[in-house]
Order: sequence, then C-alpha cells, then structure tokens
Amino acid sequence: MSKAVGNIYIVVAPSGAGKTSLVTALLQAESTVELSVSYTTRPARTGEVDGKHYHFIGQEEFKAMIDRGDFLEYAEVYGNYYGTSVRWLQSRLAEGRDILLEIDWQGADQVRKVFPDAVGIFILPPSIEELERRLRGRGTDTEEVILRRLASARSEIDRIGEYDYIVVNDDFERARVDLISIFRARRLRAVVQQARLASQLGRMGTRQG
Repeated sequence: MSKAVGNIYIVVAPSGAGKTSLVTALLQAESTVELSVSYTTRPARTGEVDGKHYHFIGQEEFKAMIDRGDFLEYAEVYGNYYGTSVRWLQSRLAEGRDILLEIDWQGADQVRKVFPDAVGIFILPPSIEELERRLRGRGTDTEEVILRRLASARSEIDRIGEYDYIVVNDDFERARVDLISIFRARRLRAVVQQARLASQLGRMGTRQG
C-alpha cells in the first residue's frame, strides 16, 4: 500500500460570513490540517505577522512570481493580489498533510482545474441582512466598500452549487462542529484509512490491494 497523500480543502465565503473565525477554530481542533499561507500585496493589518498570516510582498515581486509560474492560483481582490505557492503545496501534500486553502471563488476555480478532487466548502451567512449587519458592525469599511462587498456576496452565493459542502454560520458553535465534521469524516474514508493503517492491517494478516 502506497503512502497516503494529503487532501486539498478549499474554504470560500462572502466577506463577513465568519470564515476566518471558523477556520481558526478548525485549526485549533484538527492538528493534522495545515493552513496554506498566501502571498499578498496588501499591507499588513494590526497584529498580523509576516509568514504566519500572509507573506507580505510588493506588487513587482508578486508579478515576478507570476511570470515564474510560482502560483497554483492567484487573484486580484479589491486592488490587492493574493496567491498560493504551488511548490509548497505539492511538498506538503506529498508528506500526507491535509492542506486548507482560505481563498475566494476565483482562486477556487483555478485550484479545481489542477486538483479536480479538491474538496470545496462554502461558508454561508444566514441571510444577506445578517451579513450586512456584520459588515457594518466591523466599523472599518466605508459605505461604498460595504455595498461592494454585499454585491460580491450575492454573486458568490449564486455559485454555491459548485461546492461539495455548505456550512451555514448562523450559530457559531454549530457551524464550528459542522466544519470539523467534514474533515473528520473525509479522513475516515476506507481508502484513506487503508493507506494510513497499512502496517497495522498487515500485522492482522489482511491483504490490501
């Protein structure tokens, strides 16, 4: 039995749906899941650490990386670029790690073209009205930005049928459990368990194909 290869999980959500908080909770609960740290040209926000939250680089360097083919996917969002390192991702998958990509729908489309078996998860707000309330509650965006994010949210929700799982973030604790359950169930599939437990199964005298 060959060594298990990791899975790619794509988590997509409209801005304000609570994706970052849910992903943080998932990573705290599941040590085998590793978050891909994206490259971005946007400035670091207060409390963000280079190399932990993002790799913060300039636009010229980002464009040079595009020219070298360093990105599995990249996109421009609200005037800033974001991208995922293809070499890092391939090396971690080969080690059997499950990798989570916290990206937008544009990036998700690009990833699925290269990795069609990637698992897509959409974090859905309970309503547009609640999403607007959350965006306004941040107190960080202008009226123009809020309206633009709401318009983008409607477009993203229209694509919800492209994903394998939908988690509704109405009650945070319930949404957290639902998200964790997806990862645990995928890990317990027979094909995954047979690869992970090959030695143990061999000692039991079983013959695995």
